[in-house]
Amino acid sequence: MAEVAANNANHPSDTTKNVFDFETFVGDLIVEEDASSDDISLEGLQQELEECKDDDVVANILSKGVKLREYTKGVENNLRKVELDSIQDYIKESDNLVSLHDQIRDCDSILSQMETLLSGFQVEIGSISSDIKILQEKSMDMGLKLKNRKVAESKLAKFVEDIIVPPRMVDIIVDGEVNDEYMRTLDILSKKLKFVEVDPMVKASKALKDVQPELEKLRQKAVSKVFDFIVQKLQALRKPKTNIQILQQNVLLKYKYVISFLKEHSKEVHLEVRAAYIDTMNKVLSAHFRAYIQALEKLQLDIATSNDLIGVETRSTGLFSRGREPLKNRSAVFALGERLNVLKEIDQPALIPHIAEASSLKYPYEVLFRSLHKLLMDTATSEYLFCDEFFGEESIFYEIFAGPFAVIDEHFNSILPNCYDAIGLMLMIRIVRQHQLIMSRRRIPCLDSYLDKVNIALWPRFKMVFDMHLSSLRNANVKLLWEDDIHPHYVMRRYAEFTASLIHLNDGDGQLELNMERLRMAVDDLLMKLAKMFSKPKLQIVFLINNCDMTIAVLKEAGPEGGKIQLHFEEMLKSNTGLFVEELLMEHFSDLIKFVKTRASEDPNGSSERPISVQEVEPIVKDFWSRWKGAIELMHKDVITSFSNFLCGMEILRAALTQLLLYYTRLSDCIKRINGGAALNKDLVSISSIMYEIRKYSRTF
Repeated sequence: MAEVAANNANHPSDTTKNVFDFETFVGDLIVEEDASSDDISLEGLQQELEECKDDDVVANILSKGVKLREYTKGVENNLRKVELDSIQDYIKESDNLVSLHDQIRDCDSILSQMETLLSGFQVEIGSISSDIKILQEKSMDMGLKLKNRKVAESKLAKFVEDIIVPPRMVDIIVDGEVNDEYMRTLDILSKKLKFVEVDPMVKASKALKDVQPELEKLRQKAVSKVFDFIVQKLQALRKPKTNIQILQQNVLLKYKYVISFLKEHSKEVHLEVRAAYIDTMNKVLSAHFRAYIQALEKLQLDIATSNDLIGVETRSTGLFSRGREPLKNRSAVFALGERLNVLKEIDQPALIPHIAEASSLKYPYEVLFRSLHKLLMDTATSEYLFCDEFFGEESIFYEIFAGPFAVIDEHFNSILPNCYDAIGLMLMIRIVRQHQLIMSRRRIPCLDSYLDKVNIALWPRFKMVFDMHLSSLRNANVKLLWEDDIHPHYVMRRYAEFTASLIHLNDGDGQLELNMERLRMAVDDLLMKLAKMFSKPKLQIVFLINNCDMTIAVLKEAGPEGGKIQLHFEEMLKSNTGLFVEELLMEHFSDLIKFVKTRASEDPNGSSERPISVQEVEPIVKDFWSRWKGAIELMHKDVITSFSNFLCGMEILRAALTQLLLYYTRLSDCIKRINGGAALNKDLVSISSIMYEIRKYSRTF
């Protein structure tokens, strides 16, 4: 206690600051307490006070500094008062409490009875629950059995349905006609046959022993009946004038299931039907193509023979040689002309021979070739699609068409070795290419190998005929070919038309371009040899110009791009035009040209040994003044008669007059530099007068 007092003395301010100083308050309690009491222990009081410091009542007591014993007495007095008040209240409510007690006792009795009743219910419900569980198990068991029975019933029903042979089906298979209903019944029979053959459980069933013999009899009857039916339909294909495509599409395809049935259930009979169809169509189509080819051969127009070559002389050379043929047929040997129409009509229907024969029409072989192959393409396309749909296999097509291919090959092999028509051969090559594209667009590959074979046969023959033309130029008899005529030679016209035709038909083949270059070199050599047969250089030049001009014109008619060959002849025309101009001017103004070329460039006042004088120039000036108009008129007439192409002649005349003007201008300039040259002015022709004459002749353009 002394320590507490000492602490209070040392810290007086703490007491004033905090009324909740528990140690101080406890110390006071200890001072007040009876020191002799052994029952009171203050151990743990500090901790309890710390725990209760947040309690409102304890905090209020501590804050007011109330002594604990006094506060305890007060609380006891209050409790005693409350207890007395409660007793009085209880006495007042005693009757009600007695009544409440009776009611509680009655309720307790009733609840006891209810407990007994509910316990009985609980026992009964437990019994019912076990019964329900038993029923549930029985229900699940019955449901499972029902499900199994339904599955078994469905399988059994399907088994019965698949294996049973209805009387109606028997009647249709045995006595019915082959029609749509028969096809449906045949399909049902096929399914039953597959069912008994495939399923191992069915094979072990006793029902199969009863049904299988009947199914086998029906199978044999159905096979026999549909075989006779199909053979009868195939025989209809052999009848004359039968439209095969219509019979195939409208009749046979309706019964294509028959072939599937035979393939599945009677392979031997299926092979017989297949062989019968192949044999029938092979013979029928072979006969059709043979008859068509024979009819086409009557329409053939012969275009060329082995003598119809570029470098072969056209005149009769012996008693038995062929004379000149009509111009139309002979021009077709080298010129494309209307023969190009066959490519424009590439997809037109094939020719009808009897109509063309009735009209007395004849056609080049490439027209017949296109018509034959058009018929082949259409027939092959129809047959290929039919075989694929009817038999379900494409290979049968090639067995059928072995005959028609052989017929066409026989015809082609007889025609090709005797074909000397290079233009016709190139047209056929182009036709084959177009037909390949058509079949490609149709997505029908059945003629690929055949068309390739035809193409491979055509190219060597074309090369051989082309080489014959080339050899005819290289080995040509110049003396026999030469004619004393400066106009275009018929050999050059043949060459120009032949080359223009090949350029037009060439489809980017580099080898053909090389061959045409070889042909151009050969014709150049022959042309130069023919030109040298003329005695005068001027006539040689005119001959070359006429032939070059004609060749260029023909090449331009064939197409806008003549290529290197056209450029070559344009260069040749240009160089020979310059030579002709000089020859023409030398013929009429030789003194003027010689002077200008030799003396006009000299300086008249220079230190030359022989300076130019008025006396030297005066005869030239007077001669030109006296006859220049007449000479120009003669030049005009000469040009008109020399050149076949009027426009080319006028172009050459204008070039000559322009060159003459240049020569005369140089002469005039030279005279101006000569001492005393002014005396010749009165004899000089004015440049404007010459220009007027040039314009006068230029008006013809």
